[in-house]
Amino acid sequence: MISVKRRIEVKNTSAGKRLVVATQAATPAEPPQPETRVPSVSKLLALAIRFEEQIRSGAVHDQSALARRLKVTQPRMTQIMNLTLLAPAIQAQVLSLKAVSGRRDPVNERKLRRIAGEPCWEKQARMWASVSP
Repeated sequence: MISVKRRIEVKNTSAGKRLVVATQAATPAEPPQPETRVPSVSKLLALAIRFEEQIRSGAVHDQSALARRLKVTQPRMTQIMNLTLLAPAIQAQVLSLKAVSGRRDPVNERKLRRIAGEPCWEKQARMWASVSP
């Protein structure tokens, strides 16, 4: 759908008729900014942290119950929850990634899952340094 915005002015003539006159459209003060969004890995990590808190507080019995409630598979829930295995410094950096414009994120979930699979935080830090923006 296309919309056209124009300013119009209605004038009354001396004969009692109304006359519609189009005026110059006002120029926009600023060019439109590209839409930005939070990177998906930041959202997933924030969800994983929240889910872990719900399990610890007893609001949810376990990951399986959480998966059923959210209508995702158990393996997918495990993938999301494994993001909490990242070193705290890496988690902080992922949560503070800059907003992106466009379709591609600077860091994708697959890379983060590979890093989270490493049990040593020092090795995780080296792996993160190679993929971080």
